[in-house]
Amino acid sequence: MKARNDYNRALRTHERKFAIIWKSLVVGLSVGIITVLYRLTLTQAEHWSKSIYGYFSANMNLVLPMFGGLAVVGWLIGMLVTRYPLISGSGIPQVEGQILGYFKNPWLSTLLAKFFGGAVTLLAGLSVGREGPCIQLGASTAQGISNTLSKTRTERKILIASGASAGLSAAFNAPLAGVMFALEEIYRYFSPIILLATIISAVAADLVASYIFGLNPIFNFVVSDKIPLENYWLILVLGIIIGVSGAFYNYILVSSIKLYRKTLDYNKYIKFVIPFLVAGVLGLYFPIVLGGGEHIIEVLSLSNGLRWLVLVLGVKFLFSMISFGSGAPGGIFFPLLVIGSLVGAVYGSVTINSMGVDPDLFYNFVVLAMAGFFTAIVRAPITGIILIIEMTGSFSSLLPLTIVSIIAYITADMLRSTPIYESLLAIQVGEGVSERHDTDQYKKITFESIVHHGCRFEGKTIKDMALPYGSLVVAIRRHGGDITPNGETVIHAEDTLVVLTSLKDEVRVKEILKDCTEAE
Repeated sequence: MKARNDYNRALRTHERKFAIIWKSLVVGLSVGIITVLYRLTLTQAEHWSKSIYGYFSANMNLVLPMFGGLAVVGWLIGMLVTRYPLISGSGIPQVEGQILGYFKNPWLSTLLAKFFGGAVTLLAGLSVGREGPCIQLGASTAQGISNTLSKTRTERKILIASGASAGLSAAFNAPLAGVMFALEEIYRYFSPIILLATIISAVAADLVASYIFGLNPIFNFVVSDKIPLENYWLILVLGIIIGVSGAFYNYILVSSIKLYRKTLDYNKYIKFVIPFLVAGVLGLYFPIVLGGGEHIIEVLSLSNGLRWLVLVLGVKFLFSMISFGSGAPGGIFFPLLVIGSLVGAVYGSVTINSMGVDPDLFYNFVVLAMAGFFTAIVRAPITGIILIIEMTGSFSSLLPLTIVSIIAYITADMLRSTPIYESLLAIQVGEGVSERHDTDQYKKITFESIVHHGCRFEGKTIKDMALPYGSLVVAIRRHGGDITPNGETVIHAEDTLVVLTSLKDEVRVKEILKDCTEAE
């Protein structure tokens, strides 16, 4: 269905809640099915990976053909990513870029190529996760559905965001985290219609996933004891350590991507072959670091020993940089949670063995470090807190989770570490990956922008914004009502500006509004 330039219909999006309800339900159920199929495929791929590397470990005379096969597979993945550049990496920056108007996504080819590419990288054992691909698969599925069901471009983008929310929900059985991720990371503002769409899709997708995988949390360890108040200083120290670690993670990851670029001078496929060959070496000699890393968390305990924990942490970190930096299809959510858990395990082991801390608190530090590490890297603290609570099934650690996440956030921010998905989106945009080609000034779209307290245009007039010709602030939502503005209308904090612009000017106008309406 072709989206129409029906401006009145676009402005009435918030009044058409019934339509959003059933369309979001269709999106959620569809994304749930696709995500379940993807999770089942990855589970089988990881099982085969373990068996394959086990076979070659027992038959070392066949390792040369094994490495030859890995090189060929890496080369083929390079050809696939080159043909469909939007499938590289996790896919989350691509979804954000699509919502912002940077990318035009061919949804079906992206869905199929991402599904296949993600499965192959896990089969080879690369240190990538399922959540990013699930989010992109969800967004692509929602885009395909919205092309048929939606009558406005604004509604299409809302459904795409709800598809992303459903993808994360079904990937981790975490519906609330899926909703918060859409609000905190993708849209970055609260809107009743977006909340309604994302929560319906996320719950529907979670129901599908729960029917197949059950209601048990992703992580099986139990956090039953609470950290005594007199030991809360340990949480503050952990937050600082995690914040520094997260900033270091972001720096090294971006640096690895830039380093891989240098291989383009030789051949554009070489950078994809490298992680596959490294996976082969580790598959033979240190297979525990292969894949997303769920099996690492399953065996974490105080009895592992500090040396083993440090070794696994170091190798997993480096292998994750090698895997994701290449641009191979796969996410960073799960590997970064695993790395965070290892940092927490090391910290817990040191404090328990050296400071006499209660050994029963070991898993408390593991859980706290995962939430803090996610927050320091992604800079989405509420999503991180809710995600860890849903993945562990533990609601007793809400206060320490919040404290460690806030400290990690502040620490990473003081170190001027850019949130990882902002960095990755900037890289994608800079490389000109699948830029949109809409140049027709008569194709219109509406979107919203919330005026923050302390922004540089608070108290100024609409005409002071100097929007491009043909772009208009067509409504201001203020105190529950709509105002039809003119050039002399004064902008107040907490106003929601409804902006109408052409598709060709969408990115430019959004950048102007971000500069005008967001506080520094």
